[in-house]
Amino acid sequence: MMRLAFACVMLLTLWGAMAHGQVGPYNPYASADEPLPPLAADGTIQWGVFYKSAKLQRAYERLWSLGACRGSNRAITVPVAENKLVIDRLPEADFSGVVQEATGDLAGGMVAFAGDSSAADGSDTLVAQLHPAGVSRLSVRGPVPATVLTAGTVVRLRARVDASGRGTDPIKTFEIVVPPEGYQPDPVRPGLDETIVGVVQAIRRDTLVLRVDAGEIRRVTVVVADDVTATVDAPRLDLVTAGDRIEVRGRLWAGEGAMADGTVFASDVIVTKASVAISPGVKTVGAR
Repeated sequence: MMRLAFACVMLLTLWGAMAHGQVGPYNPYASADEPLPPLAADGTIQWGVFYKSAKLQRAYERLWSLGACRGSNRAITVPVAENKLVIDRLPEADFSGVVQEATGDLAGGMVAFAGDSSAADGSDTLVAQLHPAGVSRLSVRGPVPATVLTAGTVVRLRARVDASGRGTDPIKTFEIVVPPEGYQPDPVRPGLDETIVGVVQAIRRDTLVLRVDAGEIRRVTVVVADDVTATVDAPRLDLVTAGDRIEVRGRLWAGEGAMADGTVFASDVIVTKASVAISPGVKTVGAR
């Protein structure tokens, strides 16, 4: 299996690193434009420049900084200019397949996947590259082992608690979520069977302790059933595993410098988790 951690060094995308309004000797990497923001006014993701050969780019930039390679020798300038790829000029297309491996997080992470045999491009293995600014839209949904729960995770569950915040019955399901920025959970009210959104503070054997950032009841303690099931509905790349289904919309580059059979600079990634066997309870973690 291809190791994505190693492949990271083959991908170099630069944001705002080039000179503007260059005056003087010809520099094929100079740009007269201001650096593009990660998102355009209409919400379109903007990638900027990809260097097909990071080694060639680094060598040229080093020589340039030393005052060399500043003439108009086409034997030098043409290969250097052709090494530069403007990602946003590539057409967007849709891809799908089965996840082989994932690494990183929402900002710059990658997912290698085996493309469906019916895919128009006929590629075997593609790598979905998430934008380094974290603006690629990632959705991960489906069942996960309950043991993936850790301190600091935000969960959503239904429970009834008393005035002290203690649950009256064991919970049998919970969902891992990532609330939007500025989200405020509803206050927890005693004696009502309702949805509670809280941050995991501790898991001790069969007990789950949550912090709720609203209302008078700020600490909720519930018992977790042995046969508890968990799902995820969040942009959590760390919960993507081999065997999951993936759908990607993005810009494919299959030429020099691409990873595997092609790098897809992804705007949208939807991962549907494969079914998992129910594991008893959750693992014990410390308070946070």
